This record gives sequence, C-alpha cells and structure tokens, in this order.
Amino acid sequence: MEIKKIGVIGAGQMGNGIAHVCALSGYDVKLNDVSLERIESGLATINGNLSRQVKSNRISEAERDTALGRIQIAQSLEEFEDIDLVVETAAEDEAIKRQIFDDVCKVLRPEALLGSNTSSLSITRLAAATDRPEQFIGIHFMNPVPVMELVELIRGIATSEETFEAVQTCVATMGKSIAVAEDFPAFIVNRILLPMINEAIYTLYEGVGSVKAIDKAMKLGANHPMGPLELADFIGLDTCLSIMQVLYEGLADSKYRPCPLLVKYVEAGWLGRKTQRGFYDYRGEEPVPTR
Repeated sequence: MEIKKIGVIGAGQMGNGIAHVCALSGYDVKLNDVSLERIESGLATINGNLSRQVKSNRISEAERDTALGRIQIAQSLEEFEDIDLVVETAAEDEAIKRQIFDDVCKVLRPEALLGSNTSSLSITRLAAATDRPEQFIGIHFMNPVPVMELVELIRGIATSEETFEAVQTCVATMGKSIAVAEDFPAFIVNRILLPMINEAIYTLYEGVGSVKAIDKAMKLGANHPMGPLELADFIGLDTCLSIMQVLYEGLADSKYRPCPLLVKYVEAGWLGRKTQRGFYDYRGEEPVPTR
C-alpha cells in the first residue's frame, strides 16, 4: 500500500522528531499524546528545530511553514481512523506499548500498518498482541531524529513482505539510510552501544576513572564525538537501564547485567538531561560531574 498519512503516538523527544521528519518529507501527520499540553510542547520543539534548520540554510522558510502545516493535533486516537501508518514512540515498557496498540487497532482501517519505535523489545511479541501481526514492523529511528541518518527496520516472524516494502519505501523518502535487523533483543545499534555504556558505568562504579576521565578517554582515545556517560545522560538513564534489562533477560548472559550504579541513579530519579541530573548536573551554566 502507499503511505500518505502517518500517525505518531507520543510527542516527546523521539515522537516530535519523527513527526518533524515525516512532515518535512511530504507526509500528512497526526500527533497524539496523553495530554494536549504534551502535544503542544512537542509542536513547539518541532517549530524550534525547523527554525534552526532555516538558520543553517538546510531548508527554506517556505519549507518550514509547509511542514508545520502538515502536522495536526490528535487529542484522541479516534482521530487516527484515516491513518495509513502508525508509529508508536511510548516509553520502553512492553505493557504500555501493548495497551496503545490494542487501543489504536480499534479505530484503524483494516489495511493500516503498525510500527513501533522500540529500541529493544520483541517485534514478534508486540505484533502478536495486535489484530494484524502481518502488518506490524519495528521502525527504530535514532536520536535526534532530524539529525541522525540511520533507521533500523525489524521484521517480526509474521511481518509480510508487502508491509516491509511499503515501510522501507516510506523511510527512504525521508532521506534515511536503512539497516535491516533481525528480531533479537536490542537489534543492532543498541546491542552494541548499550553494553559499552554499561561497561563505562562499571568503570566508574569500580573507581577505575572519574566521569570526566572516562568521557575524555573515549572522546580522545577512541575518537567518539561524545563520551559514554555524557551519551547515557542524553539517551536517558531509565532508557539505558530498560534496554540492558531486556538484553540481560532476553539473552540470559551475565555480561549484560545492568551496573548497580546505573540502577541506583534511576532509583534516585537522576535520569540525565531530562531531569537535569545524571552523571552530570545540568542545573548550572556548565555541566558538572556528579561523581
């Protein structure tokens, strides 16, 4: 099927980025979240990010205005009755995602496709909880979505070739490069990236180096653009912990055991940039290490 209208569930960091890219690529978008306030906050972020693209001459003012005009507020999933493709971007919690898909399937047209932006959960298991597993696929955008080029596409065991081809074509028109991953815990990027971050946290936990030393070592010693602890704060420590738990439980290998220090930070509510404290404290003019 041809995809023209995309419904994005979740207006947070990932959701507003996906809505931004879809609208800029010519798709009509409906943006949904649990409250109007969250949707409006997401739209404000989209407007700001599009304006930055205008200032850097990546797009024109007319393109920004046209993209903003393609995004509609959907306060209820009932407004998704004409959507061709749904992209869910809720928290990395399987129960929450399953409930969202159960709710949205009741209003979608029979031929509509379902996509999850999950970064680690089983596509096969999520699809099995819907009324259309053949039309379900993993569409894992990277953060920040308007900047990062890669999208992982993950087929569940039931995903049809027609669904895969339709979504592959859609993502390609957004100017993204596609990596096809098998449906194993955390797929490709996070299967490699998150254990590295977890090991960096163990390095801190065991006193091998300070926050600054660890990040400096990886930036200058491995030429990474961002240190692993700084990156963990950017991703969100709760998300990092969720992915490590999926890897640990899904693959039953002790090398994926989440570092106790990561668990402690999440228990403290120090989740990184979004809460102003993580491995760095962001409440001042410059980030300050918390250990």
